[in-house]
Amino acid sequence: MKLQKITSMLNFEFKNPTKIIFGKGEIQRLSKEIPANAKILMLYGGGSIKNNGIYQQVTQALAEFDVTEFGGIPANPEYSVLMEALKIIKSENITYLLAVGGGSVIDGTKFLATAAHYKGNEPWDILTHRIRAMEGETLPFATVLTLPATGSEMNSGYVISRKETQEKLSCGGPGLFPQFSIMDPEVIKSIPKRQIANGIADAYSHVLEQYMTYKTSASLQERWMESILISLQELAPKMMESEFDYDAAANFMWCCTMALNGLISKGVPTDWAVHSMGHELTALYGIDHARTLAIIAPSHYRFNLDNKIDKLCQYAERVWNISEEEAHKKAELGIQKMETFFQSIGIPTRLSNYTENYEGCAEKIQHTFEERNWILGERKNIDSNAVLQIVKMSY
Repeated sequence: MKLQKITSMLNFEFKNPTKIIFGKGEIQRLSKEIPANAKILMLYGGGSIKNNGIYQQVTQALAEFDVTEFGGIPANPEYSVLMEALKIIKSENITYLLAVGGGSVIDGTKFLATAAHYKGNEPWDILTHRIRAMEGETLPFATVLTLPATGSEMNSGYVISRKETQEKLSCGGPGLFPQFSIMDPEVIKSIPKRQIANGIADAYSHVLEQYMTYKTSASLQERWMESILISLQELAPKMMESEFDYDAAANFMWCCTMALNGLISKGVPTDWAVHSMGHELTALYGIDHARTLAIIAPSHYRFNLDNKIDKLCQYAERVWNISEEEAHKKAELGIQKMETFFQSIGIPTRLSNYTENYEGCAEKIQHTFEERNWILGERKNIDSNAVLQIVKMSY
């Protein structure tokens, strides 16, 4: 088989203004980082922070501030819920947002930071029209990370769900980097193992989307990505044990951030087709985001094996130490290792593991992508017909 040509490193710009405050006991730094005259809306999820001590730490640190609270942001942040928070932002003249949570709370906060200054009548248009938020156009915000997974604490993207229309859409912009993010690995003590597993799979998939494309001369970025994948593989067993390991938690938390803060994608092509298809599974069935990625990824790479053969073989060799000579077999063995890894942390990799009503799912997603006129992949060769086949392979 003829090897594909290695392409030159792509041109890029890189700016990440988010200040990271990392380590034990750092939540107390909130009072020093937020402007003294800020009128804060503190946003969080289902209330677990009130049971694990994080809420108490945050409110104590903000004791001298004017703080309004908004809880109840669900996993896969729901548009209708965020609209209630937007009413508070406007009625209370909020000047600063603080997200205390994982990726869902932070993503919801990014959307609100944009919607607060949006002049249109329907804030959902921000997502349907992909209206990017530029610097100076949003409410300032910061985060206290409670669930490592998405990297949203150090990037400028977000994803919002809308049950009413069964949609899950993404957007972002340079105005949506958190001003600062506090990351205390101690918060991981109280996270359920299911969510830990989701975080591992989410971060791992983020790296794959930026790595599993075609070979470039950007060797440093490729080695960074491989090191994150290997680190997650090594950390996973420790993270799934009942006993808390601070060092493992700290490295896991930092892996999740580095997997999607923009650094490893500079100068290289990226895919994101797995995420686009996975979002539709969440919209249709409510499956956890990370688990939709584990469902789609193996089929996506098998369907595109010839287009991604060099990178799949490199992944098999460098990440899993597979020495098979025949390229297609080597690539397939790498994909099998990936599937086994997801399964080893309790994440099934077939849609039928999650729902009995999967028949017709591929056709629905195909139709949605046709309506949106979406062509996916680093080569822009994944059309709606390819999506149909990939999703069917994932049943």
